[in-house]
Amino acid sequence: MISTFSSTIRRKEMDAVLTCLVDEKIGPGEMNAKLTQYVKEFLGAAGVVAFRNPAIALSYSLRALNLEKGSKVLVSALAPSWHFSAVKSLGFEPVVLDVDEENGLVTAENVQKAVSEGASVLLLHESFGILPSSDEFSKILSLGIFIIEDISHSIGSSIDLTAASVAVSADSEPSSDDESTSSSSAKKAGTFGVFSILGLEENDTITGGGGAVLVAVNKREWAVLKNITESARKIEILPDINSALAFVQLKEFSRNEAVRKSLFDLYRKSFSRATQKNRMLARGDGEKSTVWSFPVVLSGDFNDVNQYAKRKEIEIRKAYADSVADFLLSDENADEYAALVPIHAKSLFLRTVLFPLYPRINSENVTKITKVLATLP
Repeated sequence: MISTFSSTIRRKEMDAVLTCLVDEKIGPGEMNAKLTQYVKEFLGAAGVVAFRNPAIALSYSLRALNLEKGSKVLVSALAPSWHFSAVKSLGFEPVVLDVDEENGLVTAENVQKAVSEGASVLLLHESFGILPSSDEFSKILSLGIFIIEDISHSIGSSIDLTAASVAVSADSEPSSDDESTSSSSAKKAGTFGVFSILGLEENDTITGGGGAVLVAVNKREWAVLKNITESARKIEILPDINSALAFVQLKEFSRNEAVRKSLFDLYRKSFSRATQKNRMLARGDGEKSTVWSFPVVLSGDFNDVNQYAKRKEIEIRKAYADSVADFLLSDENADEYAALVPIHAKSLFLRTVLFPLYPRINSENVTKITKVLATLP
């Protein structure tokens, strides 16, 4: 069976981790500092802190914003479930937003409505590496709300907000030739808000086997964040053993991303040749769109497609498993929260699946997957 996810850990990553073990440098230390410095340079940010998990990173970003308890924090219905649970546990009110059914991202219109009703912060998850169109992003940024980007899927993506809006279909992006078309005025994901969170969990684009990096984009926010994180408990800071893995993963990002984009292009071409009602998610007009798996929005029943893929020895998964919508619709929460899941988000939650796409996948399995994509029921 071809698994949906597989770690992209090579000898370099293993050697970095083994070095920490041999040198008995497991807790937070030198590798944590190297990782945060590299992320800072990669994004051109003012400052960076690495924590043991994304929820801790979020707690420090909200503290740095000095929000009153009970303030409304906007989360996408299709963001990871920890967005909702962490916001709630920290004493704030999570407000669940619907998404654009074409790309699965929150819309400027929905954000604006929530801002008019008193929302203070937008926790923006850029699912599958997709950024909003330049027009949509510009509108969101103009609303004056604090934005915390979750770039766990979108690290490496970029967009030119000065470009005219051009409708781009899912069939045209991303391409392995994206580097040659990038614009000098394009901004990277993670630099649009006041803070950004780069998750380092098992299936994130960059993995450290767990953890998260909190990025302060500007000097003003970094001064505040630096002050409050200096007293952070050691148990909250990312250990060197995880930092070492994430550091090498980030240094290898371009290499791994080139392979992912090449695979994405093969999948896209195979999928596009078929006459079918299933579709891909639109990817807007970004200069570069990071590849995180291969999502397909089904026209029919998940079980039918799942059984078909299994017969071909391919594992597929629901793309928004463990999302906010998944959490709210679960049996234990449905009575209290089900009504909070908006219509477009619910539709995508039920119908979007992921096909295996990762750098270590071999050519034989790629051929199997492209054949299935071309013949989906």
